Amino acid sequence: MAIEGPLRELGLHDVFQLLELSRKTGVLRVTSPLRRNQGTVFFDRGAVVAAEIRSNPHPLGELLVRAGRVTEGELQMARDVQTRGDGRRLGEILVDQGVLGQRELERQVRLQIEEVVFEVIGWREGYFSFSEGPLTELRVEATARIPTEALLMEGARRIDEWSRIERQIPHLGVVPALAPGGESSEGALDLHPAEWEVLGSIDGARDLREIAALIGRSEFDVAKTVFGLYSSGVVTLEDQRREAPQDAGVGSLDEAVTLIQRLLAEGDGEGARLEAEALATVHGQHASVHVLAARAELAAGRPREAELAARRALGLDPALAGAHRLLGDALAAQGRFQDAVSWWVRWGRLEEDGVTDADRAAVTAAAEGARRLHDYLRGRHGR
Repeated sequence: MAIEGPLRELGLHDVFQLLELSRKTGVLRVTSPLRRNQGTVFFDRGAVVAAEIRSNPHPLGELLVRAGRVTEGELQMARDVQTRGDGRRLGEILVDQGVLGQRELERQVRLQIEEVVFEVIGWREGYFSFSEGPLTELRVEATARIPTEALLMEGARRIDEWSRIERQIPHLGVVPALAPGGESSEGALDLHPAEWEVLGSIDGARDLREIAALIGRSEFDVAKTVFGLYSSGVVTLEDQRREAPQDAGVGSLDEAVTLIQRLLAEGDGEGARLEAEALATVHGQHASVHVLAARAELAAGRPREAELAARRALGLDPALAGAHRLLGDALAAQGRFQDAVSWWVRWGRLEEDGVTDADRAAVTAAAEGARRLHDYLRGRHGR
């Protein structure tokens, strides 16, 4: 069985669910020309057993040393054993030598796999291809078996966390720099080793993606760490896209909004989505832009992306009525009916320009239908 296509038509979240439900064994390759990167995820009967990425290979040995689980000398001794002809995986040798416990090995391997999967699953552009068959090309230092559903749930949690930090870090092209006077400020900085590692890679020129590649950490982890450093006043952030001239195919804000609204009216959801995505890179500080993006994502059949756009809008303006309604729509489109109802109810308490009695009646009917469907599914399946 071969499954392939562009990510803009079928997101990786849906691909992972499909492979899990059909209990497929094989290799999923995801290529992003924009990032000049490729990720590979190995499935065994629907579960993820290994993952790797070209730009940041996350070698197990380096992760174990960075985490303080083994020393450089212990790692080299295990590699010497392999050099002498031992065909076992590096992790197995470390456990056999008593350097590492089996449970700790499994935990570290799981973290390694998760970091790759979470990085790849966040790509919204590129191409995916799944080849079904035995895992004959699997060459890793250790394996684990992670239920795909668990990975997707954690991925959803990270999306929520992104919505919290994206007001300051809207994309990975943001460039951090040391805050003025930071080096001469009184008192020593109380930072964790991981924070020192990121701080030491900040030179005022590298963006977040380049820093992640330099130190071998996930893009999400670096962005979260930089957000913490920014919140503490240690670094400043420069969004070069936001400060760039607005002649890069976007035009003025009003013109772009008019174009997107026209595309939506014509039923061209994909065209509206692409225009909204470009608009957000320049005018991402406006909550209304993210509301428009949420509408476009829904029209393009991408409810998860619509949810994220609506949450971005609410992060900028928590009282924005339209974002509440769109978030409910996006959640309902994902089958998350109970959550959808709560957001529709919140919308009903707010005032929104241009809303008719028919609009409110339609949302009320949708909420009642969602409640009934949620109660039916919970009663039928015991959940």
